[in-house]
Amino acid sequence: MAAVLTSLHFLITLYFILKVPLMVAQDDHFIYNGFNQANLHLNGIAEFHPNGLLQLTNISTQQLGHAFHQFPLKFNTSSSSGSLSFSTNFVFAIVPQLPMLGGHGLALTFSPSWELAHANGIQFLGLFNASSNGLPTNHILAIELDTVISTDVNDIDSNHVGIDVNGVNSTESATTTYSDQEEKNISVELKSGNPMHLWIDYNETEKLLNVTLSSTGIQKPNRPLLSARIDLSQYLSESMYVGFSTATGTVASDRYILGWSFNKSGQAHSLDVSKLPQPPRQRKSKDRLIMILIIAIVVVLILVTAAIFVLRREKYAEILEDWESEYGPHKFSYKNIYKATKGFSDKELLGEGGFGKVYKGTLRSSNTQIAVKKVSHDSKQGMKEFVAEIISMGRLRHRNLVELLGYCQRKGELLLVYDYMPNGSLEKFLYGNERTNLNWLQRFRILKGVASSLLYLHEEWEQVVLHRDIKSSNVLLDAELNGKLGDFGLARLCDHGAILQTTRVAGTVGYLAPELTKTGRATTYTDVFAFGAFMLEVACGRKPIEIRGLPEEVILVDWVFGCWRKRAILGASDPKLEGNYVVKEMELVLKLGLLCSHSTPAVRPSTRQVMQLLDGDAELQELPHESTSFGNFTNVEASEILLSINSSFGKGLTASSSTDSVLYSDR
Repeated sequence: MAAVLTSLHFLITLYFILKVPLMVAQDDHFIYNGFNQANLHLNGIAEFHPNGLLQLTNISTQQLGHAFHQFPLKFNTSSSSGSLSFSTNFVFAIVPQLPMLGGHGLALTFSPSWELAHANGIQFLGLFNASSNGLPTNHILAIELDTVISTDVNDIDSNHVGIDVNGVNSTESATTTYSDQEEKNISVELKSGNPMHLWIDYNETEKLLNVTLSSTGIQKPNRPLLSARIDLSQYLSESMYVGFSTATGTVASDRYILGWSFNKSGQAHSLDVSKLPQPPRQRKSKDRLIMILIIAIVVVLILVTAAIFVLRREKYAEILEDWESEYGPHKFSYKNIYKATKGFSDKELLGEGGFGKVYKGTLRSSNTQIAVKKVSHDSKQGMKEFVAEIISMGRLRHRNLVELLGYCQRKGELLLVYDYMPNGSLEKFLYGNERTNLNWLQRFRILKGVASSLLYLHEEWEQVVLHRDIKSSNVLLDAELNGKLGDFGLARLCDHGAILQTTRVAGTVGYLAPELTKTGRATTYTDVFAFGAFMLEVACGRKPIEIRGLPEEVILVDWVFGCWRKRAILGASDPKLEGNYVVKEMELVLKLGLLCSHSTPAVRPSTRQVMQLLDGDAELQELPHESTSFGNFTNVEASEILLSINSSFGKGLTASSSTDSVLYSDR
């Protein structure tokens, strides 16, 4: 009876040996001649076939496929006893869905974990993502079989084997070839669909990693495809999983492992290639048609996306001249300005003037509020000169100047980007019924602030800046109602002491000095004239020129001087103040406004003298009451006034010996 049982046991054992492909698995060595009853952990789209094939990917796109040995391998990374040595070989096949469109390849991988859920991107082979690729904390070693060239990870070609450490930027790589018995190199195509054999051996003592490739059925070549000196103790953890990893893109291929042998304590056993399951040779015609349709759809989507991109780029297209490179740091992209102003929506419109519209905007990148002014210009040369001066003035820095942040040029338009002033222009406070009235303390502070900015422009900056358009609508108020001089659209630059010829008058009626209409020459004194009109405007709450029901014009400066002649100059003060002001300050502003508005340039004080008078550092001499008109002072009276002013400042100058620079604009 015992003999019968022994014979029966022998027959059963023999049956399973013949029926089931050889499979042996332990912690540090195993061999799979096919993967029936394989002790592997699968995730993603990896699966076993009934015939013993391990399939890592299928027709699905943008998916991961992983297959790892269940048990971790123990590496003593702190020892020099050779415990890091290993040997492995496997047979694989990459079967493309369509000829020459195989997608990316696969990789034999050593990893501290088989959980690689955060991996993405086909170029990362299911191991990394854009942020983790290359990190030394990954502790991943991979031997990649890559069938696509990815320039962003420095691939050498679309058919290579590479050694990857902690990222897919290979430390060593080589185009796939093998040497035959005559030591001739024979090229092989990884995505040919044919099974191929890969051997990987690491010698801890020599710190040498060899990778050898050949077609199946051919003895292992003597010369490896890759041979690299690498100390794996610097990269591997003490506990590592070994397995295969891949990812699919928009065009997939079937990637199969037919057999696998691994040994950590010696040479890996050879695979019985004749008993390995075979991969399918090609797709059915129906599947191929489906793939062709998928590719056609992908191509159409790419073309549509490209067309949308071109149209959007045209929408935001800008002009970039060669000469603009020197102004680069100040230039904004039209796209950012367009989005900041919500497409220059009418709801964001702050105002409109002779030079264009002004829009409110918010830069999304910094959440900074801005004001954007559209300015048109005809000639290319004129635009260049205009931009040059605008950008130069963008370097102006003063607490009472509206800061120019930058510009953008597009299709004959210049977009100027300014710091946003939440309280708008002073003009709206003086004349708008909807605004809260400004008290005298606020008005006097605004006047001093604008005078301070004008002194900076005329004397304290590296060049002289003639503003040429000082008026209440160009004085903007910040959140604390501080006055800031803005709108440099008419401003011109000149070196200190230089004299330039002008060709045309620029400015606003009511603020233009009389000599401008005769000579066309803009000087620091013409700015002072405009500031004088501005002072009277703020103090009186009236515009320099008004029409009151009758066709004749009312000139503010003449009216104020008339009040002075009647010895009732305070009667010119703004009725909305209701007498709530400092009398000495109101008299100073009205008289100084008259003096700055004098028809003779030499009589007007300089901006520095104006600042000293407003600061109380000098006394303003009395103006004569007897003149028939302020604009018609006699030459004798003019000389007397100038002498008295200069005497007050200790300069001792006469009307004919003033040393203030007279600057002329060429436009």
